[in-house]
Amino acid sequence: MSRLIGLGLLLVGLLYPFAVYFGMEHFAPWQFGLLLGSLWLARALTGRRRPGSLWMATVAIAFCLLLALVDSPALLRWYPVLISGFMLVLFGVSLIYGPPMVERLARLREPHLPAEGIRYTRQVTIAWSVFFLCNGLCAAALTLWAPLSWWMLYTGLISYGLIGLMFAIEWLIRQRVRGRP
Repeated sequence: MSRLIGLGLLLVGLLYPFAVYFGMEHFAPWQFGLLLGSLWLARALTGRRRPGSLWMATVAIAFCLLLALVDSPALLRWYPVLISGFMLVLFGVSLIYGPPMVERLARLREPHLPAEGIRYTRQVTIAWSVFFLCNGLCAAALTLWAPLSWWMLYTGLISYGLIGLMFAIEWLIRQRVRGRP
């Protein structure tokens, strides 16, 4: 059940900018808040306890409650900023308290990571932290000063393209670091 809820949150997150852009004519902001809040609450109640999961769910539910109570279309646009903030905090805090997020992920495939691998994963975690900071700042700027269509284009397409580009660049660098052609 928790996987289904996690998948639901992922799909809602991916489609959210389009739902806001195209759905504002048919749905009120409080309805978006209730839907999102319900998914986050279900995740908090059924999900596995991962680092940061409870505080993220609590903050997201508080945001959704505020959205439902205020019923403001402008507030709808802050959700992608919130998600980038979550990712920045997860990656950034892992740099302070360790092990870095990318090292944790790398150890799933390679439990005995060499020292150079540990240094490399730390640098990649820093790169992702910078990415999420910049992504959140771009989304916030578009939320504050750009038309809804620009916001939707960036948060619904461009930011995902940049994430894919970041993955691809990191993969190419990793191949080179490991000495593969």
